[in-house]
Amino acid sequence: MKPSDRYLKVVEWSEEDQCYVGTCPGLMHGGVHGDDEVQVYQELCRVVDEWIQIQQQDGDPLPPETAGRGYSGKFVLRVGEDLHKLLTIQALKSGESLNGLCSRLLRENTPPYDPSS
Repeated sequence: MKPSDRYLKVVEWSEEDQCYVGTCPGLMHGGVHGDDEVQVYQELCRVVDEWIQIQQQDGDPLPPETAGRGYSGKFVLRVGEDLHKLLTIQALKSGESLNGLCSRLLRENTPPYDPSS
């Protein structure tokens, strides 16, 4: 396994740019782009390999791995007092817990995970 295999690589269509954009979140800023999804992924893999090689040559530590991670299902979200109050009132009105309301809102407003993209 190469060090780059430990990092999630994402290729997605950008309406704004009218092309595919490949990124490696958590590892490096920026990315690659092009008209062919497969070529963008191949170029992204090459760039990530080069980036890791440069970091290692410079003696810089690599960030935590992003691929193959497990998730607990919990995270902390700070929303500010006003939004906290608003969400609590909405949860009470709908007969849900605050956690249930927030989970439902996130689920309803998040596109399904597509491992092919």
